[in-house]
Amino acid sequence: MEKDVLIKKAINNIQRLPVAKVKEVNDFAEFLLNKIDDQMITEGFKRISSSSKSLDFLNNEPYLYTVTDLKVKYK
Repeated sequence: MEKDVLIKKAINNIQRLPVAKVKEVNDFAEFLLNKIDDQMITEGFKRISSSSKSLDFLNNEPYLYTVTDLKVKYK
């Protein structure tokens, strides 16, 4: 089904529900929208931070410890 048809069908179904159930549907729709917004923000931060050069100095930092520094070695 196309989006417009689904929206009309959902509206018709929602109009038949009692007020308490309409509030539940609205709360769920808001939850889904917030989840989408959070995902978009997270993806935006990932893109920005992956293209940033501000933490590149960490890639060139020498290792402070090696395997020989371990007191106990686990398999």
